[in-house]
Amino acid sequence: MSTLADEKTPYPNSIPDVDLRASHAPYTLDTHRPFPEYKTKAEWERKRKWIRDRVLVSCGLLPLPEKTPLRTKIFDRVEREGYTIEKVYFQTYPGFYLAGNLYRPLTMQKGEKHPGILVAHGHWANGRMANQAEGSISARAITFARQGYVAFTYDMIGYNDTRQVDHRFANTPKHWLWGVSVMGIQTWNSIRAVDFLSSLPDVDKRRLAITGESGGGTQTMMLGAIEDRLAATGPCVMVSHTMQGGCLCENAPNLRQDFFNVELAAVVAPKPQIIVGASGDWTTTTLTMEGPSLAKIYQFYGKPEREQHVLFNYGHNINQTSREAVYRFFGKHLLGAQEESLLKEPPYQMEPVAELRVFPDDKPLPSDAKNAEQLTQWLMQKGEEALEHYKPHNGASLAEFKKIYGKIWEHTLSVEIPASSRLKTKSESASTALGGEGVRDNLQVGRVGAGDRVPVTLITPQAGAVVSKVHLIIRPGGRKSLTEAEIRDAVTNQFAVAILDPFLMGEQEDAKLLAQRQRPFGEFFSTYNRTNLQERVQDVVTVCAYLRSLWAEAKITLIGEGEGGLIAMLAAPSADGVIADVNNLDFTNDAALLTEDHYVPGLRRMGDVATALLLSAPSPITLTHTGSKFPATARLREVYSALGISERLTIE
Repeated sequence: MSTLADEKTPYPNSIPDVDLRASHAPYTLDTHRPFPEYKTKAEWERKRKWIRDRVLVSCGLLPLPEKTPLRTKIFDRVEREGYTIEKVYFQTYPGFYLAGNLYRPLTMQKGEKHPGILVAHGHWANGRMANQAEGSISARAITFARQGYVAFTYDMIGYNDTRQVDHRFANTPKHWLWGVSVMGIQTWNSIRAVDFLSSLPDVDKRRLAITGESGGGTQTMMLGAIEDRLAATGPCVMVSHTMQGGCLCENAPNLRQDFFNVELAAVVAPKPQIIVGASGDWTTTTLTMEGPSLAKIYQFYGKPEREQHVLFNYGHNINQTSREAVYRFFGKHLLGAQEESLLKEPPYQMEPVAELRVFPDDKPLPSDAKNAEQLTQWLMQKGEEALEHYKPHNGASLAEFKKIYGKIWEHTLSVEIPASSRLKTKSESASTALGGEGVRDNLQVGRVGAGDRVPVTLITPQAGAVVSKVHLIIRPGGRKSLTEAEIRDAVTNQFAVAILDPFLMGEQEDAKLLAQRQRPFGEFFSTYNRTNLQERVQDVVTVCAYLRSLWAEAKITLIGEGEGGLIAMLAAPSADGVIADVNNLDFTNDAALLTEDHYVPGLRRMGDVATALLLSAPSPITLTHTGSKFPATARLREVYSALGISERLTIE
């Protein structure tokens, strides 16, 4: 068995002898990743849009939550040499508070506008209060204010004043099932911090930026990928092909299954960006790998001068030398300043920590502050409300539902509907003639560069037949379970039958490989690896695409039996109809979806099988063995009735 310990290399373009998705060791945050070769700007733009959508979905931010009133409080202003400091807190969600300090130039003319900059801190023990040789949050904010910026230093979740929940909040599979994660909340906090800066009368909304180091560098990349209002970014000591971040706040489930931090940083192009590396950490190849890779992307836009990458011979930190590189770059692009002497960091004096705290330990949080359980329940409720809001009731609302939840389905299930040019096939043996002029083919289907190998048996009524109907069967026993009666039925009634062995099922079942993958609930497994169910749904989608490449006009019906029923329902958007055995699964609680074969992060937030099935509307749906614990019944009946197609829905 081949394994891949620490190097993620491109999969071969041909069908492999074994399914490489299973035989390779699971990927981790430390797996080395080469930068893909993007040949054209258009190719990169497609991936760029895909990454933006993946970030939003994996963080539970699609559809984007309602931007409720910030209810900002700014108070306790003090004046210092060249700058002022104020305490700030506001609500990013109702009852959830983000706190920090606002640094402004001391003298400002009425109506004068300044660039606004977010300073995101890393995992210092003191959070935004860190002030040492290796890194100072205050030093950056003070220097930015003296140079003419309005700077906001704000907490990571669980640090200093933003302490309603700790930094290990939302660290269970149940949270992830509902799209609730500390990375998602922290990214939303950053979006709302941009809202806060934009609301200030002395901030120029056209000149907003963010910079941060380590974990703050991850947050800088995340915000840069999804926030169009930013004019520049400066991620420090975090853009790496060898380590992607070792904290929950850097590893949302489903996030980095098909890209890594260098591509994430590239999404902000062609806006100005500086990345800072250190020779003593995982960014040591900034000058030879990460930086040149980013430079290629900026060349697509004809803006190479907007990208800069620097490396300093220090450990993992953001000391004065590194900070001054950011000052110079931002000064050039946001202030129009060319005189480097004005962009250095002069001596500074950090305020006492007690004077910067917004909610000192002896001061209670606001009375409406949600605790961890209340916040979790509220976020889960908001996901349910979004599903209700976008529930289709006519043709126009169905189109809107498909536009939004089609993306959510794609990124939650982590699937692609491959173009025919992406498909590869390999015959296992010569075609076999059957009675009544039928033909049996055994083959393997896969995608270019995906490393997959899906065994398929295909029965066609006769060689060269024009097929108008295909039954694609998904059942635990796989293609060996295909019966002679099913073959005769297809040949007699002139339709095609395909049956596959999905990922590690049927003849592909392998106890050792399954055991190797029995870690879907580990903190970061699903950040970098698809779960068994995600891989199996992809296999059905891939085979559907292959069947369409054979018969473009054929109607494909998925027939899922036993465990195959859940797979068929979740793959419904790729077909033209579904007949699925719900298998009496209990969807009234999360237990049935928290098993190794049923788990998909974000599935509950997506609306589980009901959403997948509705994305196939107005296709016919037949569900059996629904039992009494299948709430999707009511939603499906309501929508199909509103659309005037109730006759296409059968539920037993």
